[in-house]
Amino acid sequence: MSLLSVQNVVVEFPGRRGTLRALDGVSFDIAPGEILGIVGESGAGKSLTGASIIGLLEPPGRVASGEIRLNGRRIDDLPPHEMRRIRGRHIGAIFQDPLTSLNPLYSIGQQLIETITTHLPLSPAQARERAIELLKDTGISGAEARIDHFPHQFSGGMRQRVVIALALAADPQLVVADEPTTALDVSIQAQIITLLKRICQERGAAVMLITHDMGVIAETCDRVAVMYAGRVVEIGPVHDVINQPAHPYTRGLMHCIPDMAQERETLHQIDGAMPRLNAIPAGCAFNPRCPQASDRCRQERPELMPAKATESACWFNAQPGALAGVQA
Repeated sequence: MSLLSVQNVVVEFPGRRGTLRALDGVSFDIAPGEILGIVGESGAGKSLTGASIIGLLEPPGRVASGEIRLNGRRIDDLPPHEMRRIRGRHIGAIFQDPLTSLNPLYSIGQQLIETITTHLPLSPAQARERAIELLKDTGISGAEARIDHFPHQFSGGMRQRVVIALALAADPQLVVADEPTTALDVSIQAQIITLLKRICQERGAAVMLITHDMGVIAETCDRVAVMYAGRVVEIGPVHDVINQPAHPYTRGLMHCIPDMAQERETLHQIDGAMPRLNAIPAGCAFNPRCPQASDRCRQERPELMPAKATESACWFNAQPGALAGVQA
């Protein structure tokens, strides 16, 4: 049974000039203990998908249709006070900038203890002990002393470790990590990714990892979902998506990564840009940027269908070998 089930979720933003559809029929599952990567360009809908699951959509954004279920229980239609109980206790969140995730007016210990006592039946003294153990687990040395320090007294990498400790404070079943390494240098990125993998393996938590970095996806995830213009265009095991991409957009992303075994003066790029929400083309949203686009691609929207070892929303998947050699 899936821990998290997202089925045909549509997120809309009503406005004076009409309604903008930011997510359009997004579906995927995450199993207990699994790490699912969500990848795509800026504006693809990655962070919005995470916000929908956590229940932190900015008004007037709303889940217009579809369902989000956690352990079989529907959570997308819960009132705010009920969603607050689930957020933190059953779903932990790690955000991109650790400095904005922490309150600068309170010590790290105060913030951890408040989170723990809110969700677990522990006394303040027990919560402090748990907070110290969490800081140790996340690799912060001298946790007994540092628990009383304030966020500005920590480096960027250490602050992100504190944010991970906060996300794991109540032993959630699911962790939504939105670009958790973007603001960090490369060496610290590797440490944070290793830490996230280790802790989730030890605690059995599932992770939804949102990123634009295919290197992080390859190093961390079990499966990956590629998003474009508010839709999932390919999903499958990370090894297959990276080595045998079936969708032209996924192929384009992979060709943008430098190959250390080849000498090239210029990097490949995908021509064009992500469409605006009020100008998403008919049919396959990627068709204006796809050199293989046919009339059918411009008229009919493809749904996810079997393609090699993955599922891909591309009409060429119905034609064996049709994508061979495609580099766009």
